[in-house]
Amino acid sequence: MLQTPTVTTTRVGDVAWVTISNPPVNATSLSVRQGLVQAVKDVQGARVAILRCDGRSFVAGGDITEFDAPPVAPHLPDVIQLIEDSETPFLALLHGTVLGGGFEIAMGCAWRIATATTRFGLPEVTLGLIPGAGGTQRLPRLVGMSAAIDIACSGTMITAQALHDLDGLDAIADDLDQVAEAFVASLPARPMPVSARTVPPYDPALLQDAKAKLTKRAKGQRSPLEVLDALTWSQESFQTGQSQERTRFLELKNSAESRALRHVFFAERQAAKPSSIKDMKPRNIQKVAIVGGGLMGAGIATAALSSGLNVILIERDDQAAATASDRVQKLLDGAAKYGKMTSAQAQNAFALFAASSDYNAASEADLAIEAVFEDVATKQQVFSSLASVMNPNAILATNTSYLDPRTIFEGISNQSRCIGLHFFSPAHIMKLLEIVTMPETSAEVIATGFALGKRMRKTTVQSGICDGFIGNRMLMAYRREADYLLADGALPHEVDAAVRAFGMPMGPYEVQDLTGLQIAWANRKRNATTRDPAERYVTIADQLCEIGRLGQQSAAGWYRYEAGNRTPQRDPEVEQLVAAYSQAQGITRRNFTPQEIADRLLAVLANEGALIVQDGIAERASDVDVVQIHGYGFPRWRGGPMQYATEIGWEKTAQNMQLVNDESPNSWRLARSEQIEK
Repeated sequence: MLQTPTVTTTRVGDVAWVTISNPPVNATSLSVRQGLVQAVKDVQGARVAILRCDGRSFVAGGDITEFDAPPVAPHLPDVIQLIEDSETPFLALLHGTVLGGGFEIAMGCAWRIATATTRFGLPEVTLGLIPGAGGTQRLPRLVGMSAAIDIACSGTMITAQALHDLDGLDAIADDLDQVAEAFVASLPARPMPVSARTVPPYDPALLQDAKAKLTKRAKGQRSPLEVLDALTWSQESFQTGQSQERTRFLELKNSAESRALRHVFFAERQAAKPSSIKDMKPRNIQKVAIVGGGLMGAGIATAALSSGLNVILIERDDQAAATASDRVQKLLDGAAKYGKMTSAQAQNAFALFAASSDYNAASEADLAIEAVFEDVATKQQVFSSLASVMNPNAILATNTSYLDPRTIFEGISNQSRCIGLHFFSPAHIMKLLEIVTMPETSAEVIATGFALGKRMRKTTVQSGICDGFIGNRMLMAYRREADYLLADGALPHEVDAAVRAFGMPMGPYEVQDLTGLQIAWANRKRNATTRDPAERYVTIADQLCEIGRLGQQSAAGWYRYEAGNRTPQRDPEVEQLVAAYSQAQGITRRNFTPQEIADRLLAVLANEGALIVQDGIAERASDVDVVQIHGYGFPRWRGGPMQYATEIGWEKTAQNMQLVNDESPNSWRLARSEQIEK
């Protein structure tokens, strides 16, 4: 028997068992690759070698921490080729997630057996890469070009049953070892190696259609199209295609896109582990009370129910409670309709729900979340009522988007239990959850907020207290600069087009029309008394609101909308209003190129993000990126505004921000220009 730190080979009669043990996900690190090379040598002479993994999963990908270093032999493509060419054939026993290099290893084996719950995928595209160990060359040969495109170009996982239906698995089993023993007892003839097969015939139009769909969906991201190109190389000899694949994989590792996506991969994991909750055990939350059954409250309730929590929703009267109950039911039915859960799961979730107009119904809740109108007095009254009926240690959470939680919780006893849980609308869909902490908030309560976010499948980030916290504070700066650009010469459609070209799903004015202009208007009015008189203030948005142009809900905002059509249409009335504002302010309008518009807006985001870190609102710059990506649609493949500023250079970002400052003096606070530590 030979034993390495990560790979063990044992013999039982004429059967060799090769076990990978590299927790937590058996990544294909150098030691695993070295161990597999040795294992191929050690199994020679056996009738069959069975490859399996300890722990909760088969190999779930490569070791991303190695990506920034030069490749070290043995390289994974060579390891897999050794397995495939081995005189002793390999049978792979698969469970958990079989991803990236793990899936490539499995395809190099002669046979594959998986548990029913196993999921498979080639997620390299989500890191700005293409598979680099034969994935794009073996997969089309194994399952056909159409399925290979669906799997590899999206990076999504497929089930064991789906892969079996594509002839990618030999069997599905509950007990892998038991089925493996039966399988090897009457071992079938060794199949042709996957690399030696030809790709099944397909319609040539498939590639053209796939390219069009991927281009539209990618919104500027290159890696999905790179994967598609690599898949087409499978029409050549395997050796030629794999060589091309490996070369391109190594090139893409050094691309800005891959650096950005790898940055996000680590940033999300860092954000989930703030220093404030190190080694802290969260409370066990089972019952949640939610006050307010509007779109936000119903969305939070739906997210909580979907995660198996009991929910009691409190409304102002019985009719409002009944309306809220119907709203939650419709959201759960919609989740079932669109495949987010089964009908049975939706029914089971709704069985955990109740709505009431009596605060006493919240008496046994472990946690209460208010989701009422953004008004301090209203929120204070809610918490006064909750505190009178709930356990004095029960957690109280405000969902405020802008208001200071310290003011909201004034007069509430035991403020160590008070916290902000800022969900983003629609709360049952949006991934971001900002956890806003007061100086009094206990580490246990913060940890409980993070545990709740994880249970509800949210991407959770801690924020300190400031107007708008992390995300909306940046949004206010972003919109302010967009309005300055309008006043100085741009038009709404030009600003929106410039940021869409950068990769944003929507421009700032399209988003305002979608969400409603009245929300930001109310915020501006709230801040009017504290706004610095020297700060430049553009009133164009206020004028639109005053004449009833509130966005899609009124069929007119920054754009006009035809009945039944949400596509924004340029509106001469708005463009005339913009021009008239400039004239009234004595501004000579000028043209801005799309690049100039994007540069200014991105500089503002990075500057505000840097200030947020400097002010201690966010623990690290990468937290800012996570908020922007998951809450505001910043393109993931750009890495977030802080990573983008790092990529182009903070000096250039500072230069662009200086232009912004020069064009609107006394309106900006400039952050330091050097690169922010992540």
